[in-house]
Amino acid sequence: MAIAALFLPEASDYIGSSAAETVSLACPVTKSEFILGLQKEAKREHLPINVGIHEPAEGGKKVKNTLIWINGEGEISQSMSVRSGLISVRYQKLHLFDVDIKDGPVLKESNNVEAGMEVVPPFETVLGRVGLMICFDLRFPETSLALKRQDAQIITYPSAFTVHTGKAHWEPLLRARAVETQSYVVAAAQVGAHNEKRVSYGHSMIVSPWGEVVAKLGGDSGEPEIATADIDLDLVKKIKREMPLLRRTWVAMALMFFLVWRKLMVCSDIYPEV
Repeated sequence: MAIAALFLPEASDYIGSSAAETVSLACPVTKSEFILGLQKEAKREHLPINVGIHEPAEGGKKVKNTLIWINGEGEISQSMSVRSGLISVRYQKLHLFDVDIKDGPVLKESNNVEAGMEVVPPFETVLGRVGLMICFDLRFPETSLALKRQDAQIITYPSAFTVHTGKAHWEPLLRARAVETQSYVVAAAQVGAHNEKRVSYGHSMIVSPWGEVVAKLGGDSGEPEIATADIDLDLVKKIKREMPLLRRTWVAMALMFFLVWRKLMVCSDIYPEV
């Protein structure tokens, strides 16, 4: 079977045991032995690689949790950014994992990670139009729907889910994002113990636009595993054609404007000068 692209998890370069270690280990892609090695292999095998990494943030006190696409020539692909023009295909994680669960994980990603500010438009690849998301973004359907509106056919969610949240939410969320966007969802996931503080859930998964799990790995951190699946763009087109999801978001917007207007009217009754 010919492999068209390789998808690796969030933070594939390392997972630090502390905020300080996470920041100290980050380096630019041009100096990262890990990324330079992936670029060399991508070029040698003519194999595009999607990989989650850390990059230094401005000021040196935080890092960026980013996702890049290395093409079959070993280059970090470029795409048009709304904010910056033509830039590298580099998505910076929007939603940071800040949780304090009783008898569960206590993690504050915002302590050492800078949040992203932009949804990168889907871009053309050998597999189809790919949209990039990362881990905790999975809980926010608005971002994946923004990619759907830009004709994404595949949406990635490389992750490092905790065991506690993964058991409860991982698969239902991935299947929901696939169904509502009518896209393939590819979720490469970290697995097993990274250090004495951190264990990841695993269960990497590929979900069809019909919500079917077409490939799945386990949650054990034994030998490395790879899940494969065929990406059928005709199926994507068929589902979108046969079940068009015409969103009537204007109804919710109209209600929101009405509530704001009513609140302003109440304020004007109490404070006539408003």
